[in-house]
Amino acid sequence: MRHLLLLATLFFPLTVITTSCSAPKQTSPTNVWLIPIDDLNDWIGCLDGHPQAKTPNIDRLAKRGVLFTNAHCQSPVCNPSRGSMMSSLYPATTGIYFLNPSIKSSPRAKKTILMPDRFVNEGYYATGAGKIYHGGQNARYMPNYGGSFGGFGTTPKKKLTTFPGHPLWDWGVYPPLDEQTPDFKIAAWTINELQKVHDTPLFLASGFMRPHVPQFAPQKWFDMFPIEDVQLPKIIQDDLKDESKYGHALTCLNQVSPDHQWVLENNAWKPLVQSYLACVAFVDAQVGKVLDAYDNSDIKDNTFIVLYSDHGFHLGEKERWAKRSLWENGTRVPMIIVGPGIKANKKCSKPVQLLDIYPTLLELTGLAANDKHQGNSLVPLLKNTKAPWPHFARTSFGPGNVAIRSEHYRYVHYNDGTEAFYDHNNDPHEWYNLINQKKMASQIEQHKQKLPTQYHAVLGKNATGHKSFNGAESLINKN
Repeated sequence: MRHLLLLATLFFPLTVITTSCSAPKQTSPTNVWLIPIDDLNDWIGCLDGHPQAKTPNIDRLAKRGVLFTNAHCQSPVCNPSRGSMMSSLYPATTGIYFLNPSIKSSPRAKKTILMPDRFVNEGYYATGAGKIYHGGQNARYMPNYGGSFGGFGTTPKKKLTTFPGHPLWDWGVYPPLDEQTPDFKIAAWTINELQKVHDTPLFLASGFMRPHVPQFAPQKWFDMFPIEDVQLPKIIQDDLKDESKYGHALTCLNQVSPDHQWVLENNAWKPLVQSYLACVAFVDAQVGKVLDAYDNSDIKDNTFIVLYSDHGFHLGEKERWAKRSLWENGTRVPMIIVGPGIKANKKCSKPVQLLDIYPTLLELTGLAANDKHQGNSLVPLLKNTKAPWPHFARTSFGPGNVAIRSEHYRYVHYNDGTEAFYDHNNDPHEWYNLINQKKMASQIEQHKQKLPTQYHAVLGKNATGHKSFNGAESLINKN
């Protein structure tokens, strides 16, 4: 036993949290728990994204630590966003911009250690279930993967809606029981893991699928949002009139989601909003179950928890549906960090990124930083949410198409040279493009300086993002 204790002391830091966030002295290594939620925008109570959102469990987690109210993905698409977070490399560095290829298909990404592997190398037991990476990469890159439990779930023999597009784009009451959904099973798997006794520190990931399409949930979740009472997002007429043709094409060409005109003509706006709210409430309940299990576990006082989404989601804002945009609705994500030494009930409005999570967890757990990482540790902001923060958030959708987000502004640069600039102090919905306003010239230039100087060539082919990007690029060739 004496030898085992000596080995544990050599391999696992015992007081690492004290140096990070001024926590009480720890007597065992700290655990890590990731809770990614697929396609979740700011429609949660603590972010006030929709007045009818019901997320008491995500909200109670936010009260335990720091809620980052200005957090952004590095790509508004599942695959590149998740790969970027797990590698702490920008898509412009790896060339992974769209739904394929996998992260390790990038020569640059091959040279880095993905987050779960790094913790395994440091003596952690890593395991996860559900959607952590995109698609088949979960089994490939998540050690001890527990399964997808049906992915996005079973679908009815016939679509519930009349939308003729992609099979996943469906919404409504289905299946009959919570127990038939993948997220219910992922929560059950997580609860089982939390009840186990581990003899090494734990790296755990619980990747929930909803509210990703198909936006299905059992009846009781829809009953929470009567259709006649559903409130639509705020919009203005002709919102895209000051958007460039290239920017509009990048967002709207070759998409699999409904276009806004179809939604209006088929009276589908309220049902789509209702189904999204229902799915968010449903997944919040699953988060509640795993949090309850965590509070009754042996690791409840010695674990860093990070809840986040992979990108935002439009529900009619900017006349847009789904993701794949460089506007606020497409890039902004929930991000909550909780753990020993982190002050409770704090909010931070500094611009932060998903690829900051990896270096943050390394510092929090006392592990050495990786100088290849392009993210920044958020520990200074976890100590003081108003600390000086020189960094901006960057999101891209193909080379040359980049959004830069500061604390109060968004700058968008498109690959044809057109631009947009929004003042969030006065225009939180990004309705008014101020790119030609002389009074904004110095602010615009400051944001321009944050653009990448080089872009990796696009890897992969034939995904929806490739098609949208190529469609927009064809406009340059025509001109």
